Amino acid sequence: MPGLSGRILVVDDNKVIRQLIRVNLELEGFEVVTAADGAECLDVVHEVRPDVVTLDVVMPRLNGLRTAARLRSDPRTWDIPIAIVSACTQGEVDNGEWVGVDAFLAKPFEPGELVRTVGMLAREGRQRECGAEGDCERTVQRGEGAAPGDAGRGAGCEELPGLGETGVRDQRPPAA
Repeated sequence: MPGLSGRILVVDDNKVIRQLIRVNLELEGFEVVTAADGAECLDVVHEVRPDVVTLDVVMPRLNGLRTAARLRSDPRTWDIPIAIVSACTQGEVDNGEWVGVDAFLAKPFEPGELVRTVGMLAREGRQRECGAEGDCERTVQRGEGAAPGDAGRGAGCEELPGLGETGVRDQRPPAA
């Protein structure tokens, strides 16, 4: 996929996974910045100004879904595309309150699928930036999730708020 570009903030508490995602995205032309958990993500997101954020779900200090909810509630970050990259199954992530993520990739993921998903989200994010004058609506792009029988493979996943069922995220910024 030549010609991909954008700044990606990769958030995962596992250093090996952060590095794996970083290398795969950099090989395709993305600039990558990393954070070790949701709290660190919230500390750097305004400096980094990413085109896309990837979040693991189960992390110390602040998990991925709570981080996504905070990004969505901040007028400066509400429209950054977010992809969940997690060992939790999509069904486990869907079990609670909807937080408005844009894509889901189950670990282990195929590098090509990661690059395609991030590339699509980066393009959508840039198209949406035309939004001051235009109607740049975005719908949630959901992956197929994990295979049956994978339920419970991510420790701690079952207790997390999830994505909801509407499939469309409200495009209005939160009240300041």
